Amino acid sequence: MPVKRDEHGRRYIEVEAEVPGTPEEVWQAIASGPGVSSWFVPTEIDGREGGEVLSHFSSDGSMDARATIRVWQPPERFVADSPGMAPGAPPLATEWVVEARGGGTCVVRVVHSWFADTDDWDGQFEGTEHGWVAFFRILRLYLQHFRGQPCTPIQLMGAAPGPVPAAWEGLTSALGIAGAAEGDRIEAAAGAPPLAGVVEKAGPTDHPELLLRVETPAPGLAHMFAMEVGGQVFLPVRFFLYGDAGAAGAAAAEPAWKEWLAARAAAAASA
Repeated sequence: MPVKRDEHGRRYIEVEAEVPGTPEEVWQAIASGPGVSSWFVPTEIDGREGGEVLSHFSSDGSMDARATIRVWQPPERFVADSPGMAPGAPPLATEWVVEARGGGTCVVRVVHSWFADTDDWDGQFEGTEHGWVAFFRILRLYLQHFRGQPCTPIQLMGAAPGPVPAAWEGLTSALGIAGAAEGDRIEAAAGAPPLAGVVEKAGPTDHPELLLRVETPAPGLAHMFAMEVGGQVFLPVRFFLYGDAGAAGAAAAEPAWKEWLAARAAAAASA
């Protein structure tokens, strides 16, 4: 999905998805802190012109992203400006739009736009575009099955040597779910942390991922994938656990998953 350009020199990427819900329900999911935290990353939103959007991409605060809202038109549209995604990157404008459709659904659209004289950053934004496609699947499942329920998110990170296919095979084999396909029921192998549910999406070899609707460790969603950065393969594992059972399930499952992923990373490093 290449970066687009308009006649004014603006570069942009655009991703949209049709999701269930009224405009007000969908707006709550994409324009409030609790809503966004229920399908993306833990986020705080001061919903007004001049307010801040603060997204936590890591649990220690080292990867926080801040943006300032300059347009706020609930329940249809907001725009936020942020610094570049890395030193030297161009400033970024992000527009969110909700459009009502028939049959109780809405289209959600996100547009990232920036001005640059070169294509130095196009690859980074193409990766961001692919990421939104995956997160919009999570948004759709959240609105379909868990709309409005409080969410307890868990963000975890594993690591393994490359290449990506080998690292992914190692993770999924250790969990006992290697080769899982869409529609399969899965359950983690003995000795692995708690995990059971149904596969909603299985990614291709070049972008391996699993999106699960789970009942263990609690009712909710789980998303895991593999990505290579500088020769190292990172294995993010995210849970979105809903309702009162979600909070209790997260409290029990998070330390078990952290210990298991750390032990696997240590064993891979020593090997």
